Amino acid sequence: MDKIIVKGGPRLEGEVAVSGAKNAALPILASALLADGKSVYRNVPDLADVKTMLKVLGTMGCGTARLTGEQADVCEVEVHGPIHPEAPYDLVKTMRASVLVLGPLVARFGRARVSMPGGCAIGARPIDQHLKGLKALGADIHLTEGYVEATAKRLTGGTVNFDVITVTGTENVMMAAALARGRSVLENCAREPEVEELARVLNKMGARIEGAGTSVITIEGVEALKPVEHAILPDRIEAGTLMVAAAITGGDVLVTHVVPEHLEAVILKLRETGCTVSPEARSIRVKAPRVLHSVDVKTTEHPGFPTDMQAQLMALMTVAEGTAVISERIFENRFMHVPELHRMGADITIEGHTAVVKGVRTLSGAPVMATDLRASASLVLAGLRAEGKSEVQRIYHLDRGYERLEQKLRGLGADIQRVKA
Repeated sequence: MDKIIVKGGPRLEGEVAVSGAKNAALPILASALLADGKSVYRNVPDLADVKTMLKVLGTMGCGTARLTGEQADVCEVEVHGPIHPEAPYDLVKTMRASVLVLGPLVARFGRARVSMPGGCAIGARPIDQHLKGLKALGADIHLTEGYVEATAKRLTGGTVNFDVITVTGTENVMMAAALARGRSVLENCAREPEVEELARVLNKMGARIEGAGTSVITIEGVEALKPVEHAILPDRIEAGTLMVAAAITGGDVLVTHVVPEHLEAVILKLRETGCTVSPEARSIRVKAPRVLHSVDVKTTEHPGFPTDMQAQLMALMTVAEGTAVISERIFENRFMHVPELHRMGADITIEGHTAVVKGVRTLSGAPVMATDLRASASLVLAGLRAEGKSEVQRIYHLDRGYERLEQKLRGLGADIQRVKA
């Protein structure tokens, strides 16, 4: 098992490119099930979660491939002939996004058997809204032996009002509705850029979807879809993480291959800390001040401050002047990185769903253990600032969502390496 060793101190400087978005790639790969033929996706990040999704599709009988050489960011998914419409427990337990095959399978093939999902232990993330949406479109749903079994001769358009905002739920039902008979209206939808991106891909495949990126999405079902070629949009969470890396080290970094409009909440908070943040067409420059100032944050659905950036911002607040109040409103267990930051000398008090962070002058390097994807990133960031050496263990969490993060940071001047534990 690998670990990352970071020696804090160097100021990050230079230019770094962001990879494709994990949270866009996963539903888009699942959407290949909706059409016969070969779909080709570019700018696909080389991540553990992407590999898992390709394995899920492969077990169903799809042809999957990641190209090599100069086309190493290209993935192909080919759907021909009979499909085994089951996503097994051994794969789904490692990544809850595997449930995204549920909607495409029942819409296209009339049945699906998908294990109840797993993934990061950051809180309860049930799929009841997925099932509610599919039932509204006419699917017959049964839960047996840890599996969701859904059947339908042909889905029929309907109205779905999500009880809570759910990104993967919105995506799953939107994919199913694309092949349903008639018109579907999805209300209280997630507005994330990744939802918009999936709708963009589905429309390229021949779907008729309007309103993605707003709270109401309207879908006119079609008889069939066609395969697609598409380049995945940049990963806004990786971009935000690299921006915080610049800030926490007092650096000056140009982050390229980004969509600045997707990072407005992060840009605002970094400016409040005293950073100079300069967005351009496809890049953002972050220049840190000598002294960072504490800022308060409440995580919420897009376009608010993303929960996936909470841990990284908390790492930044540990060395900012003053006291920050960070409220986590999305996942109840998303403060599991706090005890590890304590080991590095951070002053953080948890009060329910709120963390009070008092900035300290210095952090100290320490052996720490990642508990989930974004927690692992926060520990790496803290290690960049800490005095001495930090060892971040269980970085398989990091590899689920960041493509070669240590290499990108090393290219900016960080003293960081991956070693075999």
